[in-house]
Amino acid sequence: MLAWPAPTVPHVAGNAPILEVFDTATNRLKDTAPADKSNAPASMYVCGITPYDATHMGHAATYVTFDLLQRTWRDAGRKVTYVQNVTDIDDPLLERAASLGIDWQALATEQTDLFRADMEALNVIPPEHYLGAVETISWLVPVVEELVSKDLAYPVPGQDGEPDGDIYFDAVAAANEAWELGTVSGYDRETMLGFFAERGGDPQRPGKRDALDPLLWRVAREGEPEWDGATLGSGRPGWHIECSVIARRMLPAPFTVQGGGSDLIFPHHEFSAAHAAALDHKALAESYVHTGMVGLDGEKMSKSLGNLVLVSTLRAAGVEPVAIRTVLLGQHYRSDWSWTDQRLAEAQARVAHWRARIDSTSLAEATAVITRIRSKLANDLNSPAALAVLDAFSAQEPTRDGDSAGTGGQLLTDALDSLLGLKLR
Repeated sequence: MLAWPAPTVPHVAGNAPILEVFDTATNRLKDTAPADKSNAPASMYVCGITPYDATHMGHAATYVTFDLLQRTWRDAGRKVTYVQNVTDIDDPLLERAASLGIDWQALATEQTDLFRADMEALNVIPPEHYLGAVETISWLVPVVEELVSKDLAYPVPGQDGEPDGDIYFDAVAAANEAWELGTVSGYDRETMLGFFAERGGDPQRPGKRDALDPLLWRVAREGEPEWDGATLGSGRPGWHIECSVIARRMLPAPFTVQGGGSDLIFPHHEFSAAHAAALDHKALAESYVHTGMVGLDGEKMSKSLGNLVLVSTLRAAGVEPVAIRTVLLGQHYRSDWSWTDQRLAEAQARVAHWRARIDSTSLAEATAVITRIRSKLANDLNSPAALAVLDAFSAQEPTRDGDSAGTGGQLLTDALDSLLGLKLR
């Protein structure tokens, strides 16, 4: 699967501090540099969309956050291997396609194309590897077979008209030195059960060894798409296993950062880590970084609720993508917040003020602003503080001392593009 075109990212001279981010699994800030503090490659997996509707602000906030992370690593001179998936086969996609009366593959293709266009408009650096669940099923089947052979997964008998043979992961049996239930989330069992039921799990399924065991392989049902599952039988994959298999195939074990929205902490990231560690006893990732939820009118913005502010709709209405990105960067990535028209108007005004001031920037001013922005980003990607640095600079009268006003304009323009993804020219 192809990602979107990569933007040109200007190189900006100077030294970036070591980046620290908040790790959900340890509940503390961790630096993301290798133990020897070298510029060794960094690696990141960010869970992608289920393409049954357009890119809303919750999606955009997540992918802009991890774009900021990648830019910060690159600014420090590190090569980055970035992987993102597309869950192009899942119940919500099939249900939406059926409700619209269209082919599920056509819906997936249409919405993935729209997502690509939105990411390109928002100046997001694409993943090096962009992989759909469907195209990686042949990778996944042998992994599930091996889990079954080691009794870390098991078939469940059919009941109430359902066929025999759905394969579930045994979370208790799979626990080892690299993962046990709660390693990623830190949640207690009661909390896990609540989120499991809300977020695609089936705690009440008869025949499971434990209520929290997640589905690995769903055997074929009439009217559903299916693929060859070898000894598993025809069917399709569960959700969590796709990400663990793709990550293990494309990235080191462990890789540097697993990213996504906070609604993925459990069960998705918990069980992705479990599946990966079950066979090789290695942690999935060194750090788990999660973005807050974006709301509208006091409720979480989600496809299921239908309360969406869409990137594509704003773009079609003539809103500059740089203003949308400014709204997103104006909130700390771990915060829950709500989209408002006022936030957008304020962002548009900020962009106008920055543009009005940037051409009169001296080299000394540009260098000082860049240094301060780098410092803010190194502290848990504090983009609101970075934008405040830019606001304070824009409010100042142009310097009349030393080098001539305007000689630092291009340097600052390049830095804002490179570090923050804000394309002002």
